[in-house]
Amino acid sequence: MTDRLQPAQEQARQPGLEREMAPRPDFMPRFPGAGRLEGRSALITGGDSGIGRAVAVAMAREGADVAIVYLDEHRDAQETVRYIEAEGRRGLALAGDIADRSFCEAAVAQALEAFGKLHILVNNAAEQHEVSELEKLSAEQLERTFKSNVFGYFYMTQAALPHLGAGSSIVNTTSITAYQGYPTMMDYSATRGAIVAFTRSLSEALVERGIRVNAVAPGPIWTPLIPASFDAEKVARHGGSSEMGRVGQPNEVASCHVFLASEEASYMSGQVLHPNGGTLVGS
Repeated sequence: MTDRLQPAQEQARQPGLEREMAPRPDFMPRFPGAGRLEGRSALITGGDSGIGRAVAVAMAREGADVAIVYLDEHRDAQETVRYIEAEGRRGLALAGDIADRSFCEAAVAQALEAFGKLHILVNNAAEQHEVSELEKLSAEQLERTFKSNVFGYFYMTQAALPHLGAGSSIVNTTSITAYQGYPTMMDYSATRGAIVAFTRSLSEALVERGIRVNAVAPGPIWTPLIPASFDAEKVARHGGSSEMGRVGQPNEVASCHVFLASEEASYMSGQVLHPNGGTLVGS
């Protein structure tokens, strides 16, 4: 008898590749669309795979044209675009590093050129690296993690904000680690906590402009970031600590992003949703 929940595996690069995972994550929307984002356009960072891919396809099913930003996972990104287009919407893939302010500005400009408008920004791309002890956390890793996970959110939001009008929405992906911590990923957990504070502060700053800002804090989800971050045995047991005793799938998270981006959440701003398998955390 084994306590493995999925096959042991790992990847020697980050970001990870969805096409190399076994089993592949479940990213397709589970229900028919209802036109909740009809006529809108979205820009999603980290949209090539994992939660970002699931959000991209779910938003396309709800009627949105979708631009995805990714680092260098070209095959995964093109596959995501094909799924967006299969939903009858326009898709666009933009490769680059969100830690570079000039790239964020260029990505927003290309999305506007393609779609003519922008209504939704999903800040989702992030990286994480295990370190056994705080003393072993290098200055280079600390700086890189904050550049990707915090600076990238700020840069992309700064670039998009002049083009977002009343009724627009920003949704930030944070993590359960912002509330519980994680002993071997202190830098990652700190960045996720920063995004909770960023979400709340930005919500207050933009409320008079009619722009809502919310966040989603997933628990253990089956994405390429997992085999790219942990050893094979830890990957095999990923999700076992949740109250439901299993890993979550990207399409179990994406519905939160769609809801927060839609008018169904018109009276919500500065809030965080917690698709984490039943773990109770502070709001």
